Amino acid sequence: MIDIGLSKMALIGAVALIVIGPEKLPRVARTVGTLLGKAQRYVSDVKAEVNRSMELDELKKMKDTVENAARDVHNSIQTSASEFEKDWAEATDTASAALNEQTTVVPAYKHPGKNWRLKRGAVPQWYKAKSGVRTKAQSGAARVARFRPQKFH
Repeated sequence: MIDIGLSKMALIGAVALIVIGPEKLPRVARTVGTLLGKAQRYVSDVKAEVNRSMELDELKKMKDTVENAARDVHNSIQTSASEFEKDWAEATDTASAALNEQTTVVPAYKHPGKNWRLKRGAVPQWYKAKSGVRTKAQSGAARVARFRPQKFH
């Protein structure tokens, strides 16, 4: 970069004041300032574009490595799956041969018949009945009617 100090800036300003003149100097300084601003924006845009292209190249490389890793995993899973299928076929063949030799009848699965919708508590019903725990909810009016003293006739 060009090293411009305060003394050099003062010298340039004095020469510009003499050459251009005091009337046109503010307009020229404004024009030079806008041109320098445009040049800085252009340079920063070029830098940003170069950085984007570098990041895009890095992302493409990363995408390729991830795709290669995924392809390797897929191939290894396929080979292990084919080995598993081969082993499974051998095991089922030996199991079916062993079943043919044995004529043991295995009973079919029978569902236990529990109602899964029914909520079951941890305390047994017989204990609740013995200790006097209420098992059914009653409304307030039903409770009042139940415990209202009977009238004597």
